[in-house]
Amino acid sequence: MARASIHLPPLLLLLAATCAAVANAQLSENYYGSSCPAALLTIRTTVATAVLLDRRMGASLLRLYFHDCFVQGCDASVLLDDTASFTGEKGAGPNAGSLRGFEVIDRIKLLLELICPRTVSCADILAAAARDAVVDLGGPSWTVLLGRRDATTASASLANSDLPGPNSNLNDLLAAFSKKGLSSTDMVALSGGHTIGRGQCQNYRNRIYADTDIDGTFAASLRGDCPQGGGNDGSLAPLDASSPDYFDNSYFSGLLNHQGLLHSDQALYDGGSTDGLVRSYASNNDQFASDFAAAMVKLGNLGALTGAYGEIRVNCRVVN
Repeated sequence: MARASIHLPPLLLLLAATCAAVANAQLSENYYGSSCPAALLTIRTTVATAVLLDRRMGASLLRLYFHDCFVQGCDASVLLDDTASFTGEKGAGPNAGSLRGFEVIDRIKLLLELICPRTVSCADILAAAARDAVVDLGGPSWTVLLGRRDATTASASLANSDLPGPNSNLNDLLAAFSKKGLSSTDMVALSGGHTIGRGQCQNYRNRIYADTDIDGTFAASLRGDCPQGGGNDGSLAPLDASSPDYFDNSYFSGLLNHQGLLHSDQALYDGGSTDGLVRSYASNNDQFASDFAAAMVKLGNLGALTGAYGEIRVNCRVVN
């Protein structure tokens, strides 16, 4: 039986095409150039102040962005508090008691709502703040593409399933990043974000007592504050012992010396397919910086809501 043809009036065709274009709007560097020209300066100065007051905050803002993008895409879902209709991501296993920086994002949003109401998304604030935090700690810069909109829901279950854990092996890491369309090079480069920040005892306890691919002196130095039998779960140790508050390639040098704090850190250099890249980054900071910046741009494109999708939250913690 022949399929009937449907003929739409020209006006409806035009409207349909316009809606499709809006829904598939692209991210752009100058998205706020006319609607909120002070947006990036406001974010940059607020982040700089926060990092000046607490150097660890730079790593926290970078981690907050990564944990957002890996769950539903870069849509600021990680910032949402629990509601009656969904359980947010803040209390998920990889995030509970360890994610920081929410107050910095709140401060930026408050300022932007004063100068450009309902214009700059929380998702874009996270993206720009992560870049600025890395730069403030001596790391590379990159072009942050803007125009994301904010999610109206969050997923604790996806946070628990999609975020790589501290005990992940190399295959786990490669699979988790591949699921997001990121390559092994992206994975190793982004893991290099651990050149700044700290890890909690509960996440490295098993490594310092049970792993064999760890420098003995290094492991012994950590055991005093992280007892094998439990306790001190929140005790902190630097992910990069040589320069935890400076963004450089020394994290990879630590891996060569079997001083990765987390099992998932040392998995990058343990006789597997990424050993060569770890050695390259350890000897060439410029290569690491370039690959990290490129990977951050790719990360920022994950699941971005644009056009008619999502919303611009007034308060980053709650849906409008």
